[in-house]
Amino acid sequence: MQMSDTRQIKADPAAVYAALLDPEVLKACVPGAQELSGNPQDGYEATVVQKVGPVKATFKGVVSMSDLVENQSLTIAGEGKGGAAGFAKGGASVTITPSEGGTELAYDVEAKVGGKLAQLGSRLIDGFAKKMADQFFANLQEQLEGPDEGAEEEVTEEKKSWLGKLTGRD
Repeated sequence: MQMSDTRQIKADPAAVYAALLDPEVLKACVPGAQELSGNPQDGYEATVVQKVGPVKATFKGVVSMSDLVENQSLTIAGEGKGGAAGFAKGGASVTITPSEGGTELAYDVEAKVGGKLAQLGSRLIDGFAKKMADQFFANLQEQLEGPDEGAEEEVTEEKKSWLGKLTGRD
């Protein structure tokens, strides 16, 4: 499975690059991450719990960073074993470019699975891998920019309206 996408992040390239190398930020960004430790030079060890279709597994694996060009680009590669569920491995080439109002982050992702996971079918796996990549980079954007306040206000107004109808104070 291969995919590419871009995101506009309201932070300077140096902040985006530093966030991609910070184990605490990475742990917050990886969906289902239970543990993540290490550093960019030696790599990271991670434990991730994920449910793909009917298969739920705990993956233990390693993540390495290579082709590091400060504030411009890097390559992330990871491989995890999920016991009877099988294995997952993949990588992302990330390019960071200054843009008006922040940084354009472009990524090319490739993922492969084997074992029980591979039996689920390529459409399910491809959809899951795309969702994971999108969620990772959305989480990274939120870590750098903070939560989207506009979306939160809409929910609050909707809740007030719903509560008002329930209590008759609309």
